[in-house]
Amino acid sequence: MSLKAFKLVPAVEREMLMGDKARINVECIECCGKNLYIGTNDCFVFHFLLEEKISAGKITFAPTKQLHKYLGFKKAVIELKAASALNRLLVLCDNTITLINMMNLEPIPTGARIKGAVTFTLNENPMSGDPFCVEVCIISVKRRTIQMFMVYEDRVQIVKEVSTPEQPCAVAVDGHYLCLALTTQYIILNYNTGISQDLFPYCSDEKRPIVKRIGRQEFLLAGPGGLGMFATVDGISQRAPVHWSENVIGAALCFPYVVALDDEFITVHSMLDQQLKQTLPFKEGHILQDFEGKVIVATNKGVYILVPLPLERQIQDLLTSHRVEEALVLAKAARRNIPKEKFQIMYKRILQQAGFIHFAQLQFLEAKELFRSGQLDVRELISLYPFLLPTSSSFIRSHPPLHEYADLNQLTQGDQEKMTKFKRFLMSYLNEVRSTEVANGYKEDIDTALLKLYAEANHESLLDLLVSENFCLLTDSAAWLEKHKKYFALGLLYHYNGQDAAALQLWVKIVNGDVQDFTRSDLYEYIVDFLTFCSDQKLVWKYAEWVLQKSEEVGVQIFTKRPLEDKVSFNPDNVMNCLNKYPKSLVKYLEYLVLDRKIEKEKYHTHLAVLYLEAVLQLKSVTTDNCAEFTETQTKLHSLLQKSDFYRIHFILDKIKETDLHMERAILYGKLEEHDKALHILVHELKDFSAAEDYCMWSSESKDLPYRRRLFHMLLLVYLNPDSSDCELVMAAVDLLNNHAAEFDAARVLQLVPDSWSVQLLSPFLTGAMRESIHTKRMTQITLGLAKAENLIYKHDKVKLKGSPIILSDKKLCQVCQSPFCEPAFVRYPNGGMVHTHCAAKRLMNPNMTHHSQT
Repeated sequence: MSLKAFKLVPAVEREMLMGDKARINVECIECCGKNLYIGTNDCFVFHFLLEEKISAGKITFAPTKQLHKYLGFKKAVIELKAASALNRLLVLCDNTITLINMMNLEPIPTGARIKGAVTFTLNENPMSGDPFCVEVCIISVKRRTIQMFMVYEDRVQIVKEVSTPEQPCAVAVDGHYLCLALTTQYIILNYNTGISQDLFPYCSDEKRPIVKRIGRQEFLLAGPGGLGMFATVDGISQRAPVHWSENVIGAALCFPYVVALDDEFITVHSMLDQQLKQTLPFKEGHILQDFEGKVIVATNKGVYILVPLPLERQIQDLLTSHRVEEALVLAKAARRNIPKEKFQIMYKRILQQAGFIHFAQLQFLEAKELFRSGQLDVRELISLYPFLLPTSSSFIRSHPPLHEYADLNQLTQGDQEKMTKFKRFLMSYLNEVRSTEVANGYKEDIDTALLKLYAEANHESLLDLLVSENFCLLTDSAAWLEKHKKYFALGLLYHYNGQDAAALQLWVKIVNGDVQDFTRSDLYEYIVDFLTFCSDQKLVWKYAEWVLQKSEEVGVQIFTKRPLEDKVSFNPDNVMNCLNKYPKSLVKYLEYLVLDRKIEKEKYHTHLAVLYLEAVLQLKSVTTDNCAEFTETQTKLHSLLQKSDFYRIHFILDKIKETDLHMERAILYGKLEEHDKALHILVHELKDFSAAEDYCMWSSESKDLPYRRRLFHMLLLVYLNPDSSDCELVMAAVDLLNNHAAEFDAARVLQLVPDSWSVQLLSPFLTGAMRESIHTKRMTQITLGLAKAENLIYKHDKVKLKGSPIILSDKKLCQVCQSPFCEPAFVRYPNGGMVHTHCAAKRLMNPNMTHHSQT
């Protein structure tokens, strides 16, 4: 595919060069700054001054002839080279290199010259370091010989002569290295060391060799098969070759392009991707050279300049042709020719343009990477999607534009499948960049656009966006959510913006069926949870009746599930007044106060006990079978009566005296310490011996052993009542003793049990009692032994301390306060030091370090 990289502009027309002399031909050219020198076949050198003019964006050259000089030979001028530092022009004619003045074209007075030269070149990477001389390399008329000269302002000096394996045809120089086209091959030769390295074969008889230095230690060569080959002084190629025609005459470098000339065309290849970029028709051309970045071509009759188009324009042309990869490669190469800051601005824009080209072709992965690398203002992308940018956005698209599209409608032409793909990409891209630096300054635009996309696509991420930190603009977002009937999401938006009342009002409408939104099937429970954590008491009270009417058990959670650290405290009395119409909620709330918060207020405990009692009586009256609800409620009542110490016992007892709630009466009598009545109910009315034993256990919780033993003895006496001859009670007494031997005083029990009971009958009890008695005796003996041993240790310490006399006088000073002792009481430390008793009391010392004594 073609690219306009160069424009061919005339520099010196035929008439200006030769006038009426038709036989004059251009043989060689040299350009130094604005100075153009032309060597002709009739031994003339022409000097022109080239002025570059730009008009209406077009470049032209206006040549002004300065001088022309006949050199006095009858042969053509073969080569011209300018040495501007010396103000000299080196002219090869008739195998002689003559030095002439660059301005007046006169030979130098000394007549210094180099003879016997077939061709020559200058060393553009000289090794001498002298700015006032140039190094010249010639192919000598002597067979297989290369000579190196130092050329000064008025003299020349040969410095090296090198023999070559074959006759050289062309040469280029870089430092100590010569790149030579020999008869059959190209070689690299170090003229300082004499070491050579073969490159590749080439037949100079069939084709014209080309050897061109293109950079530091790198050369361009005409290789076999029409290839332009690159080679370094190390003999390797760091670039892929370019494909020329078979009959290339000359080549030049104008980065990043390699320009070649053949019989009919000038071809332009890229060094970056080796592709042919441009072909310009050019017949009868025989010279192509580059001078400090300026590429000049010539026919026998005229001289032309290849003017490169600005790289920015070339890149834009490539982008216009959707040749993205080529444009990016060229843009990267432009770094070396453009100032850093300008390049960065240009390159970012190119990346963005390339991104939009991929975007339009649905190549989203490539587009995303280019947008990121180019640091695209994401609003450029959002603006392609109708109505996504907020109405308040002040964004204006880049100028000149980054793309040619008005919006997605133009891109998709009604193709809904494409439209969906574009929207999915934007969703993904915005979601990725919203938390990065790309979003800085545009977060409202990004999040609002993302919300609109999610809502339109019914995307599950809509809710995630609204419940996390976001910057969605309320006005735009609310209207869009309402348009797409996303009422639950709209409520979340209101909540995020501190409008909880509006959020609740909308959600309640959904639950009531006033508006339809099936986002959450558990929206009622969500509202309850929302109110539970709501810090606005007025709002909670406003919707308390509504949630309780929907479900008493769930609705009451707005009061019972509030976090403990919640600073908003509801007055329990106010809550209970509200819950009086909702008995189930009231029970739940009282359970919360009494059991969860453990509030020790009589009215709450009594109220809960009464509600339990009423529920038990009501359930008992309507059901005959074992009902799970009845059992659960009765269990709750028993637990409360047993564990709570804050309800009005007599009040509850009065309520159940005329009922058959015997267990409850027993518990209440137990709370009144009327254990005989309680045990009588359990044993004689309920005949629940297991419950009687449990009664003794829970009634004596947190009490001492004598209290517990007293209860168990009372129960035993009830069982052994002489007025009752019930065998069932006798067996209950035996079981009680055998199962709870540790809870009885064995000696007292033996006095109580009938003489008729056998030892075998009470063997478990007796065994347990004996074991307990022996254990108690042994533990007592151990305790006594330890006490005696400790006492003995103290006695020993006392004897040791009395072993040496302690002398106290008024000359002795207290170690703490340094005052004399005024009374015989003192404290002596193990190290022998003595202190006042009151001084010792003030210091925290090791208790083993003191000894009290009286003198």
